[in-house]
Amino acid sequence: MTKVIRWGLIGAGDTSRRFALGLKHVYRAELASIWTRRLFAAEAFAAHHGGTPVQTLEGLLAAPIDAVYIATHPDTHYAFALAALAAGKHVLCEKPSMLNEKQLEEVVLAAKRSGLLFMEAMKTPFFPLYRRLHQQLMEDPIGQIGFVRAGSSLANIPRQHPIYDVNLGGGSLLGIAPYEAFLALDWLGPVERVDTLGRIGETGIDTFASLQTRHLYGTSQLYCGLGLHGYGDALLLGPLGNVAISANWWNPVQATIRYLDGRTIQLEEPIVSTGFNYETDHFCNLLRNDQTESPIMTFDMSRQMLRILDIARAAIGLVYPQEI
Repeated sequence: MTKVIRWGLIGAGDTSRRFALGLKHVYRAELASIWTRRLFAAEAFAAHHGGTPVQTLEGLLAAPIDAVYIATHPDTHYAFALAALAAGKHVLCEKPSMLNEKQLEEVVLAAKRSGLLFMEAMKTPFFPLYRRLHQQLMEDPIGQIGFVRAGSSLANIPRQHPIYDVNLGGGSLLGIAPYEAFLALDWLGPVERVDTLGRIGETGIDTFASLQTRHLYGTSQLYCGLGLHGYGDALLLGPLGNVAISANWWNPVQATIRYLDGRTIQLEEPIVSTGFNYETDHFCNLLRNDQTESPIMTFDMSRQMLRILDIARAAIGLVYPQEI
C-alpha cells in the first residue's frame, strides 16, 4: 500500500502539464520519465516539472516506470497503448480512450491478456463534488434520473489548434463529447439509440453536433461544438427533484439540488490543483491493490462512450484517415 508509483509521460502539451501539476498532489507518486517526438520539448517540460527526458518511445518503455500516461492526440492512443502494454506497463489514457470502439476492444483484450491495468482518464467522476453528489442522492434521493441535458461549445480555440486537424482525431465529438456521453451513461444506464445532427467544417472535422440519446432509464440532450459560445452547465431530472451542476460541469465544484417538496440543497467542493490528481490517485490505488479494471471507469463505460461517438460520427459522415 506504500509503493511509490513511478510514471512515464507521453506528450508535452497542456494536458501533460496539468497531469504533472496534479501528480504532485498524489500520494507516493512521481514523474520519472517523459517522451515526446521533439526531444527539446521533453527537455523543456522536464526542466519545469521534473522527470528525465528520453529520446525514444522505446527508451521510455524500457525505463524503470510502473505506468504510462498517454497525453497525446486521439490518433495516437491506440498505438501508444498497445506498445505500453506490450512493454509491461500499466496505462492511463487521456479521453477519448481510442478513435473508435474497435480499437478499444483490441486494447482491452491486450490489457486482459497481459494482466495489466488500462483506464480511460475521465476526470469528472473522481472530483469531490461529483462523488458528494452521488452520495447525497443515495441518502436523500430524487428518484431514478430520467433526463440529462449537458453540453459545451468553445468559441475561443484558434484555428491552428490540433482539435481542428482531422489527421489528429480532431473535432468536437472526440474533443468534447466524451464528457457528455459519460454523464448520460452514468445516470441513465446503457445506451439504446443515438440520433445526431451536426455539421462538418472546412478542415474536415465536426464543428458542432447535437445528440439525443435513449438509455435504459431515460433520455438525454447533448451538444458539443467549436466556434459557438456554450455555457457548460448540466441538468439531471428525477421524479422527486432535479440537479443543476454549475459550469463548467465537467470540472464540477457547485451543484444545486431542488426537491419536489420545496427543499433546496447547495453542494460545493473546491478543486485541489488541476483536478487530474483525483483520477491519478484512483489509478495508483488500483495498482497497489493489484486491480486490472477500475470499478468506476470500467471497460464497458469506455466502450459505450465510444459507441455513442461512433454512431454520432457515422450520422454526420465524419471518418478519420486512420479508419479508411
